[in-house]
Amino acid sequence: MKAIAVYEDGTEPVVIEKPRPEPEAGEALVRTLRVGVDGTDHEVIAGSHGGQPEGEDHLVLGHEAVGVVEEPNDTPFEVGDVVVPTVRRPPNGANEYFARGEPDMAPDGEYHERGIVGAHGFMAEYFTSPAEFLVEIPPELAEWGFLVEPASITEKALEHAFASRSAFHWEPDSALVLGNGSLGLLTVAMLDADLDRVYCLGRRERPDPTIDVIESLGATYVNSNDTSVPDVPDVHEPMDLVYEATGYAPHAFETIEALAPNGVAALLGVPDDWTFEVDGGRLHRELVLHNKALVGSVNSGYEHFEAAVESLSGLSEPFLSDLVTGVHPLESFEAAFVDDDTTIKTAVEFAAYEER
Repeated sequence: MKAIAVYEDGTEPVVIEKPRPEPEAGEALVRTLRVGVDGTDHEVIAGSHGGQPEGEDHLVLGHEAVGVVEEPNDTPFEVGDVVVPTVRRPPNGANEYFARGEPDMAPDGEYHERGIVGAHGFMAEYFTSPAEFLVEIPPELAEWGFLVEPASITEKALEHAFASRSAFHWEPDSALVLGNGSLGLLTVAMLDADLDRVYCLGRRERPDPTIDVIESLGATYVNSNDTSVPDVPDVHEPMDLVYEATGYAPHAFETIEALAPNGVAALLGVPDDWTFEVDGGRLHRELVLHNKALVGSVNSGYEHFEAAVESLSGLSEPFLSDLVTGVHPLESFEAAFVDDDTTIKTAVEFAAYEER
C-alpha cells in the first residue's frame, strides 16, 4: 500500500510503499478515506516535534483520520462502518493512565501518538487499530470525519475549563478565541452554539478568508495589530472564557487581564522556550482577587471524540465547506501541505466514501 511519510533526515513528506497491515486479535483493518493536515504535522516534518517508531528511519504521518472498516476481525464493528481513530497508544504495554481510560492525561514518556511520536500515523491506504481506539461516526459525517480529532481537542479543553468553575454558579456569556487558524475557527463555531458573544483574535488584515468565516458565524474579529489581548476588555468587554490556540507564550499571561471576574482561560498552544518580563505581582493579584483560573490542556480521550462527533453534526455545511479549503488526492498530496494565506484546512483523500 502507499503511505505518506517523513524520513529521519528528510524535510519533506514523500510517498512510500509499505506492506498492508494485518490486524491482530482485537484489531480492525480500516480503509482510509481522508486524513487532515495541521500545524503539528508541519512541526513533525520540520523535526521540531515528535519522532519515529523505535528502530525505524521514517514516520508515517497523519493523526486526523476517518476511514471505513474493511475487516472487522473479532471486533464489534461491521464491514462498512465509518470510524475515527483516537491518537494515543500505550508505549510498551498498558500503564495506569490507559488502564483508567485516561490516556490524554498521561505525561511525556507514558504514551505514543500515532503520526506524531513513537508510532506510525494514519496517512496510508490502510491502518489497523484496536477496537477500543476506534469511534464510530454517522455515515453522513464521512466527508468531514477528519475534523473529529481537532474538535475533540476543543471538547476536552472546554470540559476542563468548565470543571475549574464547577465549585460555584458559572454561566459564561462571552468567549475570546486566540488564533484564527483552523482549530480556532472550529472552536468559534462550536462556542457560537452556546454563548451569546464570541470573539476571535488574529493578526490578519482584510480581505482575508478566515475573517470572512468568523463574521459569517456572527462572531467578532479582533485584529491584534490594533487591539492587544490586555486591551480587549476596554475595547470590547471582559471575557468569561478565553481559548488560547496560538502558542504565543505572552498570551498565557495576557489572558489573565482579558478575563472577567470568575473567568477561565484554557491554554492549548505549545510555545518554544521564551524568556520575557511580566508583572508577576499584578497578575497574581488578578488571579486571587477576582477568582480567575488558567488551565492547560493537551490531547483528548475517547469521550471527547464522542462529544466531538455530536458537535460536528451540529455545524452547518456552508461553514464546513468554507473551513476546508482543499481536499487533495494522493497523486497530488503535496498541495495539502501548502501553508499560505489562502489555506485554512486541508486533507489528503485516499478513497471516496461509498455507502454499503
